[in-house]
Amino acid sequence: MKAVVHHRFGGPEVLELAELPDPKMNLDGVLVRVKAAALNPADLGVQAGALAEAQETYFPAVPGWDVAGVVERAGPAAPEFSPGDEVIGFIRGEVAHRNGGYAEKVAVDVRTLVRKPSRLSWAEAAGLPLGGLTALQAVRALGLSSGETLLVHAAAGGVGSLAVQLAVSRGVRVIGTASEANHEYLRSLGALPVSYGSGLASRVRALVPSGVDAVLDTVGRGALSSTPDLASPDVRVASIAEFSFPGTVPVFARLDQRDLLALVELAEAGTISVRVARTFPLAQAADAQRLLAQGHAPGKVVLVP
Repeated sequence: MKAVVHHRFGGPEVLELAELPDPKMNLDGVLVRVKAAALNPADLGVQAGALAEAQETYFPAVPGWDVAGVVERAGPAAPEFSPGDEVIGFIRGEVAHRNGGYAEKVAVDVRTLVRKPSRLSWAEAAGLPLGGLTALQAVRALGLSSGETLLVHAAAGGVGSLAVQLAVSRGVRVIGTASEANHEYLRSLGALPVSYGSGLASRVRALVPSGVDAVLDTVGRGALSSTPDLASPDVRVASIAEFSFPGTVPVFARLDQRDLLALVELAEAGTISVRVARTFPLAQAADAQRLLAQGHAPGKVVLVP
């Protein structure tokens, strides 16, 4: 099979297209032919060696944690799936990038997979697992109730846009920071957009004079520094990127098949959707990562083998 690999830690420049043997499948494993693999900022960090002290790494390594594809074979201890089933998965393993999604095929534990939402394209479906799990678990951690107001930093991003949709579906009023180019998109999701930068607190207070009830930071880079000026005194704060603000709840995506199933149900109902910025063939994985690293792609960047 064809796969994108790297033989050392580094940036997009270390990626190369290679021929590898088909991955071997465990008894409780599933062999999936990948139709689409979404990129995430975590790919860049792991590839650069950010987890080298915490996880084993074997080269050549294949990046990628988000996949959508078709089951080719299921092990005898994986009766949940049969050949031809369409699935999505969050396939992060205990070994960094050993058997990732930047490939034509991937062998994974059955517990990492759920059935693909039929309403989503392959590229959209591939963009759901990691971003969706992060957003769902962040919204849950904030304990949001109908009628409350949530501020989402970088609300048009992969995690932010899903958090907006999940919160709106719960009757929460959402304010989202974004560039002007993404304001109409946020309005389409049911959020009130505000621009980044100087004067943010004043813009938020103009919408919510008493201050927001909760803040979700999906970008880091000091976004939470304005919180005291735009939030209520008992604000709840969660972040996926920066944890120095007092009382911040850190959120890291955890594989939970029940949560994945809940996301599929919401996608099937049309409650949540995934925006795709651009797709690339496997051979252009380095270019795809460069686009992702710029941080301005209006949606998910996806590889299509």
